[in-house]
Amino acid sequence: MSSNGRDSLPFREKVASEHRSPEINPYVTLHRTFGPPVIAAEDVAVWKGRWAECFGRQAPLHLEVGCGNGFFLAGMAARHPEWNWVGIEIRYKRVVLTAKKLLAADAADYARIVRYDAWWLDDLFEAGSIAGIYVNHPDPWMKDRHADKRLMGPMFARFAAWALQPGGEVRLKSDFRPNLDGLVKGAEGLPLSVLSRSEDVREALPWDREDDVVTNYQSKFDRRDAPVYGLRMVREEGVVPAPAGPRQSRAVR
Repeated sequence: MSSNGRDSLPFREKVASEHRSPEINPYVTLHRTFGPPVIAAEDVAVWKGRWAECFGRQAPLHLEVGCGNGFFLAGMAARHPEWNWVGIEIRYKRVVLTAKKLLAADAADYARIVRYDAWWLDDLFEAGSIAGIYVNHPDPWMKDRHADKRLMGPMFARFAAWALQPGGEVRLKSDFRPNLDGLVKGAEGLPLSVLSRSEDVREALPWDREDDVVTNYQSKFDRRDAPVYGLRMVREEGVVPAPAGPRQSRAVR
């Protein structure tokens, strides 16, 4: 671990031994034995560059980062069965809960929930392979001294610009405005530009209402009449080097 709290050890090198006592959390074993639509961290790298083979069809690939309990992923997959969907979540229980929602939505044929660290998404995808990226309410890390832990920053912006196809979009909703600011600032110098931004998605949503899912978490802010911010960015033409360098390693597990 370096002094700034980052670590260059890839997540893929830690997954095999990260839980020496899995019986403490029954979801550790359950997520590995659940079967489709779950893919465990140690099993997912084989699909890099082969996601069409994973789904058994060619279709635009859409990614949700941080699925929580799966409301958004299951809802969007149900609305767009013509797309292939991959969700990323690091908590074992949430992986299982998301899988159950995908099964209930009859979306298991074209959606997968993967347990992985969002700081290392370039382990799983290739340049220009993703049509859309969605992030809903990423961890705010509200204290200034924890700002470098926020996912919405330069590393994620570089990944998005590298992994998206030209014309592909990033759509972010957050109850914490600095998450939007961090992504916009992180995209400076990259072919990733703002299409639209909202100070409250209830008043002005940056994308079509038909392509939006209000999760249980978002509804908490609706009940409090508190704003949820929205940001829509598009990938423009241009070359982007692959993400490189140390990543945040203190994601909560």
